[in-house]
Amino acid sequence: METCIIKSPLGYTKITGDIDGISQVTILNSEEIETDIIPMEIEDCVIQLREYFEGKRTKFDLKLNPQGTEFQNVIWKLLQEIPYGKTMSYLQLSKRLGDVKAIRAVANANGKNPLWIIVPCHRVIGSDGSLTGYAGGLHRKKWLIEHESPYKQQSLF
Repeated sequence: METCIIKSPLGYTKITGDIDGISQVTILNSEEIETDIIPMEIEDCVIQLREYFEGKRTKFDLKLNPQGTEFQNVIWKLLQEIPYGKTMSYLQLSKRLGDVKAIRAVANANGKNPLWIIVPCHRVIGSDGSLTGYAGGLHRKKWLIEHESPYKQQSLF
């Protein structure tokens, strides 16, 4: 398994993967030392994340290999269907799964997503439009949703 650390606008990011695909992308809550030499197995992921943050990429094209239960993997695939710049509620995601009563299980699987940004769990919000629950912190979730918004807020001052 190969690992690297890169700096993003939201903090240091740890990427883990091998020839079977990217297994983890995690935002870190501490200062780290950036990796000097990016392993070949995760180089495309680094490039695509940088393009995303530069506003040049709206969809990731990577071989993924997240480790989770069958249910979690189903939810993580559904998350990838939420278009860039759009949001969906936990209830809507449960309906898409075909079981509105699974809303807590859906939220739990969403929270265990090991592929930060690439599997866009940040696009899932509360039914009332609120920014609820985000392992990376609500300030990051807000930033990501605003970053993807087609309507950029201009500063008045």
